[in-house]
Amino acid sequence: MIRALFFAPMLFLLVLFALSNQMPVELKLWPTDVVIDLPLSIAMLLGMTAALIVGALMMWVSQISARLRARRAEGNVRMLEAQVAELKARLAAQASVAPTSVALPPPS
Repeated sequence: MIRALFFAPMLFLLVLFALSNQMPVELKLWPTDVVIDLPLSIAMLLGMTAALIVGALMMWVSQISARLRARRAEGNVRMLEAQVAELKARLAAQASVAPTSVALPPPS
């Protein structure tokens, strides 16, 4: 529901933008003679989409090292938790064994 409340106005503004900017624009690829005629709104939306994808890829690549460190840390935590559980089990086993009474020598 919240998504719809957010995206409905955005979609409305996008449609208004596309309808308001119908002037044709020539897009040329420099080293070649390729020319594409598009409405201004489509050309701008394609440029914004390309920038969004490039930015998202840059963020994703920059986060790879942090995700790898987090996975290693999670593995270490699991290993340490297993060691703690093993040590607690050993301690409980030792505590369950009745301690033998040791006679202390009398003080002199």
